[in-house]
Amino acid sequence: MTSPADIDVIVFDVLGTMVDEPGGIRRGLRAALPGCGDARLEELLEVWQRHVEERQREMLSGRRPYAPSTALDREAAERVAAEAGAADPGAPGALAAAAQRLDPWPDSVAALDRIAARFTVVGLSNAAPAALTRISAHAGLRWHQALSAADAAGYKPHPDVYGLAVATADRAPERLLMVAAHAWNLRAAQTAGMRTAYVERPVGDPPRAGDAFDLYAGSLAELATALGAD
Repeated sequence: MTSPADIDVIVFDVLGTMVDEPGGIRRGLRAALPGCGDARLEELLEVWQRHVEERQREMLSGRRPYAPSTALDREAAERVAAEAGAADPGAPGALAAAAQRLDPWPDSVAALDRIAARFTVVGLSNAAPAALTRISAHAGLRWHQALSAADAAGYKPHPDVYGLAVATADRAPERLLMVAAHAWNLRAAQTAGMRTAYVERPVGDPPRAGDAFDLYAGSLAELATALGAD
């Protein structure tokens, strides 16, 4: 098991791990499209998420030039508004803004503060810089440093994004612990030489049988305790 003495910097995924991204978008859909029932809202949320994921994959494969997360959210918002037949011309803008007003999970703020009292804490997100600032401010997440994948002109799980965190920390990669609710994220961090901690969240990507992460926690509060952050 990884010891706190082996770690200098804790790097956190943000979307899904620290904040409830689907919940925030769902709330925005409900406000912008009041006539939609719950089942239809879930369908539209899936359209949004699938659009963003597909565009990111296109960029990772080189089939599309890089574009920041704010552009992808705007595309997704316009697509969802069109599919929903939204009459309000301001609906796409309102929906795109909702993607930056994401609530933290119940333990995110307090546990992050606990961990930050002992370690350097860094947010590493696919969100564009301005979006990451707004997301962190809305959720009350206080980082020692917040890094956007846009600075590497890419998206996780591209290795350059994790390399950005390692270079910024100016530490050997094994002195960094990557925390995420998505197993795919942690696998990529392992490839970059980082230590890894899986935190269970309702919207995460659970580990597979063959995964071997350094730490496993049922919550961020539980991880803080495991790291000795009292």
